[in-house]
Amino acid sequence: MTESLSVDLFNVLIIMSAGVAAGFLNVVAGGGSLITLPLLITMGLPSAVANATNRVAIIGQNIFAVAGFRSKGVSTFPYSLYLGISALAGAVLGAKIAVDIDDKVFNRILSIVMLLVVAFIVIRPGSRLMGKVEGERLDVKHQVLGILTFFGVGIYGGFIQAGVGFIMIALLTSINGFSLVKSNSTKVFVALVYTCAALLVFILEGVINWTFGITLAAGNALGGWLGSRWSVSKGDVWIRRVLVVAVIALAVKLWFYSN
Repeated sequence: MTESLSVDLFNVLIIMSAGVAAGFLNVVAGGGSLITLPLLITMGLPSAVANATNRVAIIGQNIFAVAGFRSKGVSTFPYSLYLGISALAGAVLGAKIAVDIDDKVFNRILSIVMLLVVAFIVIRPGSRLMGKVEGERLDVKHQVLGILTFFGVGIYGGFIQAGVGFIMIALLTSINGFSLVKSNSTKVFVALVYTCAALLVFILEGVINWTFGITLAAGNALGGWLGSRWSVSKGDVWIRRVLVVAVIALAVKLWFYSN
């Protein structure tokens, strides 16, 4: 009994710590789910369950992150709401695909996505994706373009989530010319909206491990709050280095992992 309790507590500490790190990363840059999702799988959860359980944490993280950004007066409302509604529609489709896909296929797709994101982190163009742009573009043309592209973001986010933050930052900076701060603020709001829809699909399908999910959510919420309060111009280099090493290690393990 004592040994079992010790293992359980150890797992809780691992999940909680990973949640804090992931919540911080998701808000400051992106990529937190590239750590938590494969971690949940390697801890024994089936891929569909791990994918669904991770969304409980994303909800908690983004509630606190949105509150943190609002407390600093950073918001792109109502444009962020339009993007969120578009992404929500796509997320329902993506979540339904995630529920039905074979575990082994999902693991291989996740491994490839993780390595692609690592490559993106390493070689990404600095100026556009770091928010160094001249003037915001919120005319009708660019808002419509953003809304249409975020439907695709929703499909991807509903399906796998991992790395979606980088995609949103790239779109918001290139289409709308947002600074990194505004991009991150918009990103967490949109993710909160569409993740609610994806989570509902997973709840109805009964594929959530609530013990792991709530534990991870507590860590993500704390990390999300800290990340939203962090100056986005600091720490980018070391964050990327740590993320690259962690993601490569987990991707290799996940590729050869079998349930």
